[in-house]
Amino acid sequence: MTRLILATRNAGKITELRAILADAGLPHELVGADAYPDVPDVKETGVTFAENALLKAHALARATGLPAVADDSGLCVDVLGGAPGIFSARWSGRHGDDRANLDLLLAQLSDIADPHRSAHFACAAALALPDGTERVVEGRLPGTLRHTPSGTGGFGYDPILQPEGDTRTCAELTPAEKNAISHRGKAFRALVPVVRELLD
Repeated sequence: MTRLILATRNAGKITELRAILADAGLPHELVGADAYPDVPDVKETGVTFAENALLKAHALARATGLPAVADDSGLCVDVLGGAPGIFSARWSGRHGDDRANLDLLLAQLSDIADPHRSAHFACAAALALPDGTERVVEGRLPGTLRHTPSGTGGFGYDPILQPEGDTRTCAELTPAEKNAISHRGKAFRALVPVVRELLD
């Protein structure tokens, strides 16, 4: 059994990818970055989601000698030219302050009418091998932005993105409903044939 390491300390992401690999019948053992506490976090200096995912995956593969998976994701608003994009987690200037990021974005879009509030969540997932081999896949969740937050599930911008074809925000979906359509779920599922090709 090949051990595969996911560049995150987020237990939810590890559980999600583990389930996707198991559903696909892949036998690989998946562990998170916590299994290798001496490996330092990687600075996300790329200018695209794909570049940041590859930076993290390659750094982890080099440090551990194992195949590594990493992802990078964010919210892309059409009328803002794709912003916040790679700056989604620090849009307000403080990394990971979900409420401040959300409030700032809503303020910036306050005078934008409904027909122009289209946006999507984007995720790039990368697999890197210790020999430098790399692959990147992407997933998207298109929708529109609400004027006020709604729902208590999820995190980040989930309370304002209403997925196409639904009347609820991502924060109002059950975890199972969200995983079935999420950008990260789509990207991780697109990784399955890549893992099969490079590791089996």
